[in-house]
Amino acid sequence: MSDKHTLGSWVRRFLMEHLPDDRNLSRNTQQSYRDALRLMIVFAANLLHKKADKLLVVDLDADTVRAFLRHLEEERDCTISTRNQRLAAIHALAGFIGQRSPDNLGWSAQLRSVEFKRSTRVPVGYLDKHEIDVLLAVPDQSTRIGYRDHVLLLFLYNSGARADEAAQLEIGDLTLRSDGTSTLSSVRLKGKGNKVRLCPLWAATAHALREMTRGREDKDPVFLNRKGQPLTRFGIHDIVTRHARTAATSVPEMHKKKIGPHTIRHTTATHLLRAGVDINTIRAWLGHVSLDTTNIYAETDLDMKAKALGMCEQKRPSGRKRWRDNPDLLTFLAQL
Repeated sequence: MSDKHTLGSWVRRFLMEHLPDDRNLSRNTQQSYRDALRLMIVFAANLLHKKADKLLVVDLDADTVRAFLRHLEEERDCTISTRNQRLAAIHALAGFIGQRSPDNLGWSAQLRSVEFKRSTRVPVGYLDKHEIDVLLAVPDQSTRIGYRDHVLLLFLYNSGARADEAAQLEIGDLTLRSDGTSTLSSVRLKGKGNKVRLCPLWAATAHALREMTRGREDKDPVFLNRKGQPLTRFGIHDIVTRHARTAATSVPEMHKKKIGPHTIRHTTATHLLRAGVDINTIRAWLGHVSLDTTNIYAETDLDMKAKALGMCEQKRPSGRKRWRDNPDLLTFLAQL
C-alpha cells in the first residue's frame, strides 16, 4: 500500500517534521498532539479490528472521530476542554494531509467539519492579597531549599510566568540591576509558540534572584532541585501545592481554592488589573496572543465589578415634595 494511503506514514511526518520544523511549536504542544493521536489510533484500531500500522487514511472518517470523542468523555471521563484539545490535534493532522495530498482533500474537509463542543467557562481562580502574602511567607528561608521555594513563589507572582517557563529559565535570561539603581531589572521568558517576552522585576525579586544565583554560569537553570538538577514543571507544581496546603491551615478560605502555579499566574493578572494596569499591557505581560484570553480576568474580578456598580448606582429619590407642604403655594392659593 502506498505511503500516501497509510495513516501511520502521515502521522510520522506530521509529528517529526511539520510540528517542529514548519510550525516551530513548543515541545509541550508537540507532546500534546502526539498523545491525542496515539489515543485516537489505538481507539480506531480496536474499533475496526485492525493493527495500528495497517490503518488507512480513509479508515479515520468523521463517524470514527465522533465515536472517539464520545469515548473520551464517557469512558475516560475527560472534560470538554480536553475533548476539544484532542479534536484540535485531529483537525491539524487532517489539514496537514489535505494540503499535501489532493486525493485526500474531501476526507480532510470531512474530518475538519467535526465541531468543537461548547462548554461553560469556569471563572479563573486567584488569591487575594493577604492570601498570596501568607503563601510567600510559608517557606523557611533559613534553609537553602526553603529560600529557593520562597524565591520561586515570589518570581511566579512577580512575573506571572507559567510553570514550564520558570522551569526553562536560565540565569542568562535575567537582567538584574544593582540595588539602588533606578533602572528596572527584568526577565526574558520564552512562552507558548516560542514567543519571547520581557517582564519587569521588583527590586525584592531581583535581590532574591541575585542572592540565589550568585557565582553560577549564565547557561545554568535558575531553579534547581535538591540534587542540583533543573526543576521540572511537575516539581514546581508540587512545591506550590505543598506550600499552599500549609498556608491554608492559617487561612481557612484557601481550602476552597485549587491552588497551583497557574493560580498564581491568575493572581498576578488580577492584581495588575486592580492596580489600574490596562488590559493590553497585562496581555503582553502574560504572553497572551489574544485580548480575549486576558479579558477573562476583567470578567472574573468581583471587587472591580462592585466598584463599577457603585459608580453607576442611582441615588434613592428623597421623595417628591407635596404641594400642600409648600407654604408659599398655600398662601398663593388662599389669595385666589
